[in-house]
Amino acid sequence: MAECHPVGFQWVMEAKARGAKVIHIDPRFTRTSAVSDTHVPLRAGSDIAFLGGIVNYILANDKYFKEYVVAYTNASFLVSEDFVDADDLGGLFSGYDAEKGTYDPASWSYDGVEEEPAGGDADSPASGDHSEIEGKSAGHHLGSGGASLDPSDIKRDETLQHPRSVFQVLKRHYARYTPELVEEVCGVPKELFLEVCEAVTANSGRERTTCWVYSVGWTHHSVGVQYIRGSAIIQLLLGNMGRPGGGILALRGHASIQGSTDIPTLFNILPGYLPMPKAGERDSFPDYIDTIRSPKQKGFWAEAESYAVSLLKAWWGDNATKDNHWGFDYLPRISADHGTYQTVLDMNDGKVEGYFLLGQNPAVGSAHGKLQRLGMAQLKWLVVRDLNMIESATFWKDGPEIATGELKTDQIGTEIFFLPAAAHTEKSGTFTQTQRMLQWHHKAVDPPGDCRSELEFFYLLGKKLKERLADSTLERDLPVQHLTWDYPVDEKGEPSAEAVLQEINGRHLTGEKAGQLLSGYLEMKADGSTDGGCWIYSGVYAGGVNQSARRRPGQEQDWVAADWGWAWPYNRRTLYNRASADPDGNPWSERKAYIRWDAEQGKWTGPDIPDFVIDKAPSYRPPKGASGAAGLAGDDPFVMQADGKGWLYAPSGVIDGPLPVHYEPHESPVRNPVHHQQANPTREVYRRKDNLSNPSGDDPGSDVFPYVFTTYRLTEHHTAGGMSRWVPYLSELQPEFFCEVSPEHARERGLEHLGWATIITARTAIEARVLVTDRVVPLKVAGKTIHQVGLPYHWGVGGDAVVSGDSANDLFGVTLDANVHIQESKVASCDIQPGRRPTGPALLRLVEDYRSRAGITIETSNTLLTADGSQP
Repeated sequence: MAECHPVGFQWVMEAKARGAKVIHIDPRFTRTSAVSDTHVPLRAGSDIAFLGGIVNYILANDKYFKEYVVAYTNASFLVSEDFVDADDLGGLFSGYDAEKGTYDPASWSYDGVEEEPAGGDADSPASGDHSEIEGKSAGHHLGSGGASLDPSDIKRDETLQHPRSVFQVLKRHYARYTPELVEEVCGVPKELFLEVCEAVTANSGRERTTCWVYSVGWTHHSVGVQYIRGSAIIQLLLGNMGRPGGGILALRGHASIQGSTDIPTLFNILPGYLPMPKAGERDSFPDYIDTIRSPKQKGFWAEAESYAVSLLKAWWGDNATKDNHWGFDYLPRISADHGTYQTVLDMNDGKVEGYFLLGQNPAVGSAHGKLQRLGMAQLKWLVVRDLNMIESATFWKDGPEIATGELKTDQIGTEIFFLPAAAHTEKSGTFTQTQRMLQWHHKAVDPPGDCRSELEFFYLLGKKLKERLADSTLERDLPVQHLTWDYPVDEKGEPSAEAVLQEINGRHLTGEKAGQLLSGYLEMKADGSTDGGCWIYSGVYAGGVNQSARRRPGQEQDWVAADWGWAWPYNRRTLYNRASADPDGNPWSERKAYIRWDAEQGKWTGPDIPDFVIDKAPSYRPPKGASGAAGLAGDDPFVMQADGKGWLYAPSGVIDGPLPVHYEPHESPVRNPVHHQQANPTREVYRRKDNLSNPSGDDPGSDVFPYVFTTYRLTEHHTAGGMSRWVPYLSELQPEFFCEVSPEHARERGLEHLGWATIITARTAIEARVLVTDRVVPLKVAGKTIHQVGLPYHWGVGGDAVVSGDSANDLFGVTLDANVHIQESKVASCDIQPGRRPTGPALLRLVEDYRSRAGITIETSNTLLTADGSQP
């Protein structure tokens, strides 16, 4: 965090100065480790076992916050008799279909409760071999509330003793994750692991809270979603959700990555995490709404129709009417996996003609850089909008494949349009950061030359498309013809970013409030009387004031600082903050007081906006059949969940299991010490000659790639380097691509400090300067020593930047998490040898020699079900 998020890390240091204990868990010793109280080096890709060990410690030693767990989680809910845990099936849960490589989650449900068909039926293929199936990512497709269900008949045991209660299922599931197993899997000494367990539990409860912070070191895995689930289970058991100083913070890789999912750049969700409709599946608007929410479920997702209708009204205005289902049929349908990696594979197969790159540099920043560059060479046209002439715009003349002869400049038919972009200082708009806070940034200077903002680019593109199609009589062109596109522009032609933010906020369209901006999503209606481009952002322009532009100094307000920027939803700074009070509405302790029930006023009060129905008493119990917000009991704090509770166990909505399980990474030199099943049985694999994998575990050839490597960022550079390798000052601070290895590893392979090393995988080989350092330590894992190689990924091959070098991401193949289609680019296996890599065709011969020695085919490591294992 200190390395990659130095500004945010200020607050960690301030907390430490006040007595907070900082623990850093990372394969490498970094700038964060240097100022932490404890650094815990662990094997990359083993975090689920580490987190599972903490869960086991909490449960085995009765360290959980019992009152919180019973009242606010699903610990007391009974699980179906049909459910069989992974412990009993060699690492698989019940419902696994070996042919499809996916689960039917029906047996995971609560006892007596049928899963609603949210986000599509269980038979829809969701993972496995993407040469044959249509992908679906549950985490995005189901919105932020997970799959819907009817909670009215859930059976419970609040003593937590029933053998099928979630609590007892949890205890049995995690019993094997002992400190000894954690040491065997992660390489973390037992004493150091127990130090973490004791610190986390001692700092949790009525009087204290603990926060977990993660970034892409958790997400970029084939089990990335389950990493975060493991942390969420810990936080729920310890009562650290919805309370000040608790929670889980996802540190984003850019200033507005959070905003890029809220108002998405993802193919399968609409603004506000509404799912994208699927072709041929529940194709009417009422059926679509029923895939989002059950008529009987609790919470605010039950109002999804209001959010969807307001969105459609914002896009198509008067052309969105009740008679045409508010323009729902104007929305495109997704028919398969249209994620970035499937698109790149389709580019290589000649199925994609054009591509837009907006602030992205996949030639350097995405997994399997060669696949990215070869794919772009198959396009008819490519639009690159960036600050500099990045490698994705110049691969055709000086990319690595030009040197090897795999591409020839005069044979590449791609027409590339480079359109210079305005920097954030040259345009106005918002950033949405990890706390869900929108902060307005003001334009400081005009962009130079031909540089333009994305807002102006897309506004002009939209105008030209509407002009081109204005006289069309084709029904397919109605969505563009009817699109509202009347944004005011300034004297230089720049559209008003504030007008766009007002459209996102939404307005009343009829009645006495017609024209007034909404105060929040509770004012949205399903009858077409309101619009709003993103329901969770509604309120950012409440009262006609740009709330995101507020800059009231901290010393002039209380510690919650609600007058700095604006956090969705409704400017709440802590989500689910009803959980900060006990079931009777009183603070768990005065030290951690936040939101409380004021009986005299008959409402919830506190320094933050209550994340609850403001006047609903703690003692309220809904009548049978009540749903939506009215169905929430006075002690149901998790208002976006269908049952109002925090999910220790996920009965639906997660593709790869209701509980986290340790699987080895797709490529690993270690045989899974926990289960027979080697890797995630639902991971998305691509059996192709241009996407070969290293052997894993004890498979033949795995000894050819005996080491683990991971990638990371440096303070001096930014992601793929487009904003830093063109800056002389930053390039001088970090001029060359390097690899970090331990002294022991250097001796084993004959690597010299500041010399050269060649790192090899089944995809390619790259070269890097050698940094021999104690920051990386050998780990004892499953009875053998594991060496790890650290690689910063900021460099790329090209002639336009101040500094260049091989790209670490070229080493990775494409294997994805089935829930969200995210790549495993934080861990893989490799070999490392002293000296510089070969050049030209000799580089290809080196890689082919490694493939031959390891016996690699398109099937290598791509069999989802580990052979000879227990099967359901």
